[in-house]
Amino acid sequence: MFKNKILLITGGTGSFGNAVLRNFLNTDIKEIRIFSRDELKQDDMRKKYNNDKLKFYLGDVRDVNSLDDAIRGVDYIFHAAALKQVPSCEFYPMQAVQTNVIGTENVLNVAIKYKVKNIVILSTDKAVYPINAMGISKAMMEKVAVAKSRNLGSETTISCTRYGNVMASRGSVIPLFINQIKGNKDITITDPNMTRFMMSLDDAVDLVMFAFKNAKNGDIFVQKAPASTVELLANTLKNMLGKPEHKINIIGTRHGEKLYETLLTREEMVHAVDMENYYRIPADNRDLNYSKYFEEGEVITEAHDYHSHNTKQLNEEELKQMLLNLTEIQDDLKEFGVIV
Repeated sequence: MFKNKILLITGGTGSFGNAVLRNFLNTDIKEIRIFSRDELKQDDMRKKYNNDKLKFYLGDVRDVNSLDDAIRGVDYIFHAAALKQVPSCEFYPMQAVQTNVIGTENVLNVAIKYKVKNIVILSTDKAVYPINAMGISKAMMEKVAVAKSRNLGSETTISCTRYGNVMASRGSVIPLFINQIKGNKDITITDPNMTRFMMSLDDAVDLVMFAFKNAKNGDIFVQKAPASTVELLANTLKNMLGKPEHKINIIGTRHGEKLYETLLTREEMVHAVDMENYYRIPADNRDLNYSKYFEEGEVITEAHDYHSHNTKQLNEEELKQMLLNLTEIQDDLKEFGVIV
């Protein structure tokens, strides 16, 4: 479906953008456009890949004018631009709104104007039952996407994908633990029993591809994923790196964190379509006849959330195999003499 097509990745200098390039750059795709506000990362990426198919557009999703040139002529969009760090969004919630909510609407408006065929928006498990500003802004982002999709015909399809913890992505806990071991510092974990979904960047790309191929307007897609406790993750990394005695320091749950993350709510599970390795959540396409919201209901007593406490729990060997397959940390493992 990407043969001779043009793909735009917003926020494309991040971990997800690099994973897409590893998967797509040497295929028969016509062009990949990287849109971001970080000129240094763009220059680093330009030198790293040195490929004529790769084009760079400097701009910000908050600035609709900078999106205009980048999106004109595009066939498909991966919308990954976002503020993703929980602490920074807690301190500056309106910045999260500007980028994650208004920025997303800007991308969608310009994409609809230029009749982009398909747009997949990257969301997060923190958008489900959100307790922090980042999660709230991502939940609103999903609502904006679904609302935009209601009035579209077949020319443009908008869908969302929700991710759990993307292993070894920039700013995530795996690089932190490895750097703490390298620096001979205590590994800091919050709650040993805290669980998180585990998926690789390649899994994240697969989920987006599944959405491209299967989405109807307003759909949200979730990949079924296993989970691990933070304690198991820390101990597995220690053992893999040959540092089983490395000290762990339990610091307690940080502000804005949950004991476990949820990918589907109880209410969504009632309507979710089981597609083997994925769930599809169809859009709520009720019209503006508000009486339906007050007079009609549904029985959901048998439904349950899908969260990182009740999904498959990894054991140490299973988690080790997932870690060994991560391109992002293989160089780190080699530093410690681990044969990959």
